[in-house]
Amino acid sequence: MSSFKVYNQEGKNVSEIELNEAIFGLPWNDDLVHQAVRVAFANQRPVLASTKDRSEVRGGGRKPWRQKGTGRARHGSIRSPLWKGGGVTFGPTTERNFKLKINKKMAQKAFLSALSIKAKDNEILILDDLKLPAPKTKEMAKIIKNFPQVKTALLVMSESNENVKRAAGNLPNLKIININNLNILDVLKYQYVILTKSGVEYLNKKYASVK
Repeated sequence: MSSFKVYNQEGKNVSEIELNEAIFGLPWNDDLVHQAVRVAFANQRPVLASTKDRSEVRGGGRKPWRQKGTGRARHGSIRSPLWKGGGVTFGPTTERNFKLKINKKMAQKAFLSALSIKAKDNEILILDDLKLPAPKTKEMAKIIKNFPQVKTALLVMSESNENVKRAAGNLPNLKIININNLNILDVLKYQYVILTKSGVEYLNKKYASVK
């Protein structure tokens, strides 16, 4: 167990909390993290490019000329891939699948490795609680200003808070995410991960048994 400072919304140190070494103290695994990130990006990749084969191109139902006697090459449709305006042979289609797979335990280990490197670099910020009197951006901005070291941050909420969600929506360098949706891409993308004490307890309970 390693102790981490806990701050209030005003940026003052109010207590300390023990972080589980099995979650926040793992060694960095470069190969495993690379694999998990690659899988995550692949599974987010949309199918954009799409072409039509000869059966999908409109028109071309009639044979352009008779089979024999014209001196020209035989053709069955003007929508053949040989013709301008015809179908595309072996082109990209919407049926392509870019998804990759990774073992569940490997994905969890990579995610915890990312959390651990944040803890090692002191880029995890723990708040005792987070409450806003009104869903206003200036209220949220005021809290972030109390931590001048934070340039970009991922705010992890362990419970639904509509005021915080609406107040953080317009801040360009702050992303709010539910703790159930916390993922390796967002953890690595943002400089700081902001957790509440209840969020740390949730992670302890969920991942303490991961080996």
